[in-house]
Amino acid sequence: QVQLVESGGGWVQPGGSLRLSCAASGFAFERYGMNWFRQAPGKQRELVAFILSGGYSHIEESVKGRFTISRDNAKNTVDLEMNRLTPEDTAAYYCNVKILSDNYWGQGTQVTVSS
Repeated sequence: QVQLVESGGGWVQPGGSLRLSCAASGFAFERYGMNWFRQAPGKQRELVAFILSGGYSHIEESVKGRFTISRDNAKNTVDLEMNRLTPEDTAAYYCNVKILSDNYWGQGTQVTVSS
């Protein structure tokens, strides 16, 4: 079965950095685009970045220039490097893959940015 397990969240001061990782299993990882979403309290879940199977990536405007997405098809992982974090980046971050018509989510990892 498809499993996505996020790690790397935590507390960081404004201006700091974190690297999130998502370990995937149960499907042919190298064939699918992977996504990172986030959801702040009281807000809708929003796309942060995606990376296609061939390596093309897209970063949402709200985090462009600060966040980078990458994947390692040998390790079945997709990472989100987050720099110059602000309190507005505080959210639960989720890894996602869509296979046919089904969306799969990890359990999420909390990122808290505060002084």
